[in-house]
Amino acid sequence: MTFRCFGTGDPLYETYHDTEWGVPPEPTPDERELFERVSLEAFQSGLSWITILRKREAFRAGFAGFDPEAVASFGDADVERLLADAGIVRNRAKIEATIANARALRAMHERGERLADVFEAHRPAPRAQRLSRLDALPASTPESTALAKDLRRRGFRFVGPTTAYAAMQALGYVDDHLAECVVVVGR
Repeated sequence: MTFRCFGTGDPLYETYHDTEWGVPPEPTPDERELFERVSLEAFQSGLSWITILRKREAFRAGFAGFDPEAVASFGDADVERLLADAGIVRNRAKIEATIANARALRAMHERGERLADVFEAHRPAPRAQRLSRLDALPASTPESTALAKDLRRRGFRFVGPTTAYAAMQALGYVDDHLAECVVVVGR
């Protein structure tokens, strides 16, 4: 039997686990994929990840493919449009945070800074060995707390220590695949 950390039995979830979770996005000048993944982690806060995965295409449509420049230009009409979109999570605070985060990312780029570098600066040392139980994984760490503080200082919103840690896991800044997981470290 194939062992996964999570997602077994749901093809969408299995594909996400096997091919994306823990894999850094390809670097691009606009950091679009990184912005998307950080945004979706914020929307996931308080919800199950599978809920977000099932709504991902609607999120992409609603947020202009997560083009940071396009999202940074969103105004009140866009917020209202998104609040009326049953395909996404309709939470005003999360929608407004995503727009604010696009503006913060744009400001970083204007200063010659990269979001990927901020994450990299808070990468923890690798664990000596992979853990064997999901309930042994932390919800946050000193590094994710520092990352959240750094992101908030740069104007990002809805990025507390737990959301920051989930993003670190999803983006491969920490390897939290369990010891018996089918995924091979360093794919």
